[in-house]
Amino acid sequence: MNVFIMVTIIVIPALMVYLQQKSDKMRLVFNALGVVSAILFGYIAATSITQIILEDVVFMTTIHAVFLNPIFLLTGAYLGLFFIQYMIDITIHFRAKR
Repeated sequence: MNVFIMVTIIVIPALMVYLQQKSDKMRLVFNALGVVSAILFGYIAATSITQIILEDVVFMTTIHAVFLNPIFLLTGAYLGLFFIQYMIDITIHFRAKR
């Protein structure tokens, strides 16, 4: 499983870079998904923390309940892959300018 995760973390962002270099529409799709994911991820995190503070139940298990939310996990995973793709893209453009 660890090998699968590591390969996915390398291959998916590389594929995203390749696809967005071939099509501006793909760049728009990846960026739009990044914005939507960031909004949802932040909203879920903020509402979870607010609920814990308002209910005054600051326990380790309470805050970790947010990890049971599949939307939180999916948006966080996409943001991680998107960030790696973005860093690869910046590196390619920086190298091309030299």
